Amino acid sequence: MAFPKKVIIREVGPREGMQIEEAPVSTEDKIQIVDMISECNFPVIEVTSFVSPKWVPKMADAEKVAAGFKRYPGTEYQCVYLNAKGIERAQATGKFDLEGVLQITASETFSVKNTNLTIDETFAKMDERICTLNEFNIPVQTIAVMTAFGCTYEGDTNPELVIQLIERSIAKANSFGENPKHILLGDTVGWANPISTEMLVGKVQDRWPEKDIILHLHDTRGMGMANAYVGLKMGVTHYDSSVGGLGGCPFSGAKGAAGNIATEDLVHMCHELGISTGIDLEKLLKVTEKIEGILGRELPSKVSKGRSLNSYRRIASH
Repeated sequence: MAFPKKVIIREVGPREGMQIEEAPVSTEDKIQIVDMISECNFPVIEVTSFVSPKWVPKMADAEKVAAGFKRYPGTEYQCVYLNAKGIERAQATGKFDLEGVLQITASETFSVKNTNLTIDETFAKMDERICTLNEFNIPVQTIAVMTAFGCTYEGDTNPELVIQLIERSIAKANSFGENPKHILLGDTVGWANPISTEMLVGKVQDRWPEKDIILHLHDTRGMGMANAYVGLKMGVTHYDSSVGGLGGCPFSGAKGAAGNIATEDLVHMCHELGISTGIDLEKLLKVTEKIEGILGRELPSKVSKGRSLNSYRRIASH
């Protein structure tokens, strides 16, 4: 199996990271982080979440962050929402390239903890979500399955259940004349390993060869980069990652665990394998250093400490 020539990396640190930081991060710092990341030539940046401040109080300033950040040419700016109200709030800012996402969680327990809805209740509300998206002329582009590999509360996720949930979600979208082109597999709490990644990605590729898979990987137990490598070997071209390894889910049940795979580690691995990302790694490493200063703590990424190999190659060549 050949590696892809190019991958699309969506930077989710401004959203994933800010929702779980123990110390409050000011709105001004959040805006600065988005602007610094924008200078690194990312194709997609996920900026914030339009969710209930009651459940995720650290996203209460979503409108202020949206008003403050600068859009850079060539970059898409996305956000997260969980219901029709969230879509309306995001749309009202006029700052986002809104993408229609139908999100479902494979774990009943996690679904209730994260969204206050059961799996069946989530499907029941999809009609309202699709109708709201249609009102704003936003096509449904992605089916997202969270806890697709396993859950701290319910254990390993049966791959066949994931396939059934995707089928059911696609059928719901199709009933409205929508045809999603992406399937996101979320390892929300870092449960995946290389074998389970290969198994589930393979099943999805076999069932829907025409659709692009997005891997949203967490490094909770140190498996994230190994799972990303498996995805690359299988031709997966879309990945979510977080600058410095920021982030984590506040409802994961694993307090203090690492967040998403670190963007600079993923970019470095891709570049070493001859895979283009379009991202300026040297600039990104400086951004990580500045974010550590803002947050007052070290971030878990490896390349931010060891530096890129190209920096040493330049020294060796002289």
